[in-house]
Parts: sequence; structure tokens; C-alpha cells
Amino acid sequence: MRITADTNVLVRAIVADEPRQARLAQSALANADLIAIGLTTLCEFVWVLSRGCGISTPDISTAIRRLIGSANVEVNRPAVEAGLSLLDLGGDFADGVIAFEGASLGGATFASFNKDAAKRLGILGRPSLLLA
Repeated sequence: MRITADTNVLVRAIVADEPRQARLAQSALANADLIAIGLTTLCEFVWVLSRGCGISTPDISTAIRRLIGSANVEVNRPAVEAGLSLLDLGGDFADGVIAFEGASLGGATFASFNKDAAKRLGILGRPSLLLA
């Protein structure tokens, strides 16, 4: 079976806060021939794990790397790596993904009111414009 995993499936499989749902999620993921994971799903996944579950940034980063390292997982790897780069610097995974996707669409400079995102993208050598 080829599945698209919803955020709640990934969260249940990793957090296992609902034992029955965790088993179902883990089984579905383990038995899938292909697991498609969209960027929005991963952005939500990071948000739920950090804000909803209080999981540390390094643990979230490790979880995503293990997940995308699975042979049956399909993701936009360059965009996910861009998100992980920002996350590993203490920034927001979603901002890294947004900056990457925007650049791939022709937006050369990330424009934001978010000082932290602009600063961390600058550390990574990505042009940003802080709107103040």
C-alpha cells in the first residue's frame, strides 16, 4: 500500500500517547510500500511535538532524520533539509521550508517581520529582509 501520512499518524507513531492509535499508526507505517509526507505535514509535526508535547528540538530533529531516512519515505528532501538546518540553529522548521520553497519559486530574498528567522537565515547565508 502507498499512503500519504497525516500529521496525527506520525505523532501517534512517535509519541504513543494513545496506545491503540499508536499501534495502528506504527503498523500502517511499517507495512506501507511508500509513505508520502508533505511539507505541511512535517511543519505541523514539528509544531505539535514542540508545543503540544514539549519534545526538545534535538529530539525532533533526530525523529525527522530517522523518518526521512527510511527507504519507503518520500519527501521533498531539499526542502526538509532546509527546515532542519534552521531547526538545528534553534529556529523554526517552517521558516526554513518557507524560505526554501520561496527561493525555488524565484523569490531570492526571504522577507519577514520575524527577527529570529531573518537572523538565522543570514547565518545560513540565505538573503533575508527584516521588515521593521
